[in-house]
Amino acid sequence: MAVLLDTAALPRQDRAEAFYAAMMSASVPSRVEHEDPAGDVHARMDFWQLGTPDLFRNEGSGIRLVRTPKHVRIGGPERLALAVQVVGEGFFSQGGADQTVRTGELMLVDLTAPYDYAWAGRGASQAFQIDYADLGLSVETVRAAAQRLPSSPLHDLVLHHLTVLPGVIESLQGTPSADLVGTATTQLVRALLASAADDRHQRPAMADVLFTRITWYARQHLADPDLTPDRLATVHHISLRYLYRLFADRHLSLEQWLISERLKGATRQLTDPSSRSRPIASIAAAWGFVDAGHFTRRFRAAHGMTPQEWRRLH
Repeated sequence: MAVLLDTAALPRQDRAEAFYAAMMSASVPSRVEHEDPAGDVHARMDFWQLGTPDLFRNEGSGIRLVRTPKHVRIGGPERLALAVQVVGEGFFSQGGADQTVRTGELMLVDLTAPYDYAWAGRGASQAFQIDYADLGLSVETVRAAAQRLPSSPLHDLVLHHLTVLPGVIESLQGTPSADLVGTATTQLVRALLASAADDRHQRPAMADVLFTRITWYARQHLADPDLTPDRLATVHHISLRYLYRLFADRHLSLEQWLISERLKGATRQLTDPSSRSRPIASIAAAWGFVDAGHFTRRFRAAHGMTPQEWRRLH
């Protein structure tokens, strides 16, 4: 866990500025308004990296976060956040829909669009933040699910999972298991959103579920050099053409996605202390790269340096 901010250690006059800097580093650009800017502004922000996704907790005095169209134009990562209101009552507005978020309730925030979120008095929110690219759901499915989360049979399971996640992650920090928990949480969030999508989006939702199954299977077999598009199609009882369409509908190339996932795994292992003495070619082969030269070329294209240079640097 990284403590991004604890205002208890700061002079009162510096707290608002420190809060803004910490919030911008953990999330997306937005306007920050404190309930009592001249009074006792206090906050604590904790951050856990779970591979690509992350978990972010903010607790403190009353605030309002406003992401305007201008902030959206400035840019930021294409992400969404599934958040739990863990203390107090939040007020959330996005896309013309207003929501009161009570303690122990979920809210879905599209971080690529304007929104308005606030709480009065003492409050706390805990958000699992994930890239749209890793989520693998269509925009239509996400928007359809946003207002229907309680309708999903997975709602209570995901709510409990996100609520207890900090305690679980704290004991796993610095281990490969932390990334695995991030991957598993991503799968749960994806299933929640797909199942909450309404009837008008049933077909894309079912395609999303199938896509989730395929990518989950692929990630479990990345080390197998025989993991090919033909095998993925056969195992999931679909045509090769439909398999490619599932990825194309999400603006992904199947082959490039497989290479990217294998590179992620090899990159993590290169900096794993337990693999320090393992030859790079052996690590590459363990992640499905039977040609060491091909692995080096792909690695350099992705990271701007060779695997050996990456290992020394990290």
